[in-house]
Amino acid sequence: MTSDASIERRVLGLIGLGIRARNAVVGVEQVRVAARKGRLALAMVAPDASENSLKKVLPLLTALRVRVVFGPGAAALGAAVGRETTAVVGITDQALAHGIRKVLEGNGKHVRHEAADQRRAKERVAAKVARRNG
Repeated sequence: MTSDASIERRVLGLIGLGIRARNAVVGVEQVRVAARKGRLALAMVAPDASENSLKKVLPLLTALRVRVVFGPGAAALGAAVGRETTAVVGITDQALAHGIRKVLEGNGKHVRHEAADQRRAKERVAAKVARRNG
């Protein structure tokens, strides 16, 4: 049985390869642009991303039916792509996206359910907006 650290290391390695091969985009704005152009096969979102970043990217990805997976934290995700931190990485290559999904789904207990994660993220954003306006 593989460990969470092993799976995370493999996913981050694949993302790093995608960056070097120019098969991935980094950051909220670049992911939004790629999603609008229909180029995204997968989006990897840091679960500890800011509410503002989630608010900017999750509704668009959901509306465009881009598969979203919640992966490593912003610091680990950023380190894989050569930044200090990053909230989201978009994978533009279908084969690479399939490889990442296969690693994540290799051991069912390590897969997080994207729909439930998106719903919780949207609820967090809505609650924060309500507190600010209320």
